[in-house]
Amino acid sequence: MAGNVMSKSAGFSVRIFIPTGEPEELRIVEKSNWTGRGLVFPRAHFGDVRRRPELSRTGAYVLWGPDESSQLPRVYVGEGDAVLPRLEQHLRQKDFWTHAAVFTSKDENLNKAHVQYLEARLVALASEAKRAILDNGNVPQLPVLSEADAADAEGFLSNMLLCLPVMGVNFFEKASAGPSRSHDLILRTKGIEARGVDGAAGFIVRAGSQAVKDEVPSIQSYLSELRRSLLEQGVLVPDGACYRLTQDYTFNSPSTAAGVLLGRSANGRVEWKDANGRTLKEIQEAAAS
Repeated sequence: MAGNVMSKSAGFSVRIFIPTGEPEELRIVEKSNWTGRGLVFPRAHFGDVRRRPELSRTGAYVLWGPDESSQLPRVYVGEGDAVLPRLEQHLRQKDFWTHAAVFTSKDENLNKAHVQYLEARLVALASEAKRAILDNGNVPQLPVLSEADAADAEGFLSNMLLCLPVMGVNFFEKASAGPSRSHDLILRTKGIEARGVDGAAGFIVRAGSQAVKDEVPSIQSYLSELRRSLLEQGVLVPDGACYRLTQDYTFNSPSTAAGVLLGRSANGRVEWKDANGRTLKEIQEAAAS
């Protein structure tokens, strides 16, 4: 198994074709030097997309939509020797999903074992990242593949993981704040300390950072729900008088990160400061001047 499927050190091109001319409808995604093809579409347009020849091929797919009791999205990962019958089944039996991404091979060289491998790896990655509620009832096991077939499947997965974030699908990316702490931003208050990094994908709070246990009565509901989800996911765990982050974790903004840690609404651009006491707001304004 490849050591780092998430490496993005080399530049690459992604082509997104919109056959209907409507950006919110079907998008066809292709990457340079790759035989894979992705179809990303809303559930509302499944009736049109189901006629696409790609859905009659062997492939792996991801379904996602809001979770009724969480601020995290709900996600289901699947595979099919022909994808279409599986999607038709999910249309009848799964109500949560609002969007789907299907990946097949343009030269049809994916077989059943390949897509079972992709399904198992994607479920494992989503479980590690904890950025979504997994709807998969069972954890699929990796099939037995030859060394060459496993390498081919891992290569296909690497390209999928490069294309998915381009479409806003980041459920499989486990956060990493990096080893260097020289540019860490710090949040100290109420007896807790947290460290984080403002990055392109969001605000990453480092593992070991602390969060208060008590929420103020006026906390916004989305922050309270997100705190509960992170506790259920094991991202936050009790640690004496506070909670502790068990892994690097990406929040969608510095304010959401600060709000979750502080148990109240917070302006993250003021709460997060560098070692010299400069706020994130001051740092960003200085960089832009």
